[in-house]
Amino acid sequence: MVQRSRAASEGGEAARPGQGSSEQGRREARERRLLDAAAGLILRYGYHKTTIDDIAREARVSRGTFYLHFQTREALLTTLIVREKIAMTEDLKQRIAGDPEGATLRGLLKHSALALMQRPLLKALLLRDTEVFGRVVEREQHNAGALVALAGFTRYLQGLYEQGLVRTDLPLQALISLFSSIFLGFFLAAPLLPDAFKLSDEQLAEMMAETGHRALERGEPASPAALRAAADSLSSFLDQGMAIGQTYKVSGEEVPLRHLLQLDHF
Repeated sequence: MVQRSRAASEGGEAARPGQGSSEQGRREARERRLLDAAAGLILRYGYHKTTIDDIAREARVSRGTFYLHFQTREALLTTLIVREKIAMTEDLKQRIAGDPEGATLRGLLKHSALALMQRPLLKALLLRDTEVFGRVVEREQHNAGALVALAGFTRYLQGLYEQGLVRTDLPLQALISLFSSIFLGFFLAAPLLPDAFKLSDEQLAEMMAETGHRALERGEPASPAALRAAADSLSSFLDQGMAIGQTYKVSGEEVPLRHLLQLDHF
């Protein structure tokens, strides 16, 4: 993004004293319109068929105004992905906070699925939907950043392991592989099923959670102390992801798209 001084020149003159807050409010509103417009167009036509002119027209601003907010189309997409990830994480934290067992793998699978289904852009990103993102995701599928994204989740899973909340007869790598396969597998299979076998969003999330429970967790009930420890560990993991996203939003720094094409919460 460009600096505020450039945004202030949009009307042809610098902001007068006392106008800063109102100008900032207008700027934020324009940016929201651009991001909302881009999200709708990308889901409808795909990223590579969505032009800057399309986005500006949908947002009811000029092409020049677009460049006051974003230097490139890729810069807009990275900002959009960050916004969606932050919103999903906030939603996920609220869902988990309202469930005493929300920080278990069973709870995380259920609430992550429900939160993701409210974010079709992130769902398309997770599933590497080339109709939506085209070659952008094709060329980033094997990014080394995925290994970094797994680090926080591995620490959370290690905490569950130490608290006896997951199977101890399997190594962490196997648990991570099973968790990912269950989460991705349900979403990948859903559109392939005949209509008679289609599940509602709630049913899919419940079935995913039950599968994860049977495959990954131990049979005995968890103690309150273990659940509190799991909640603290998961909260730390999610907060870390939020902090990274918020840092990007505040700094306005251009972040390579490849660093964001990972759903680092899963």
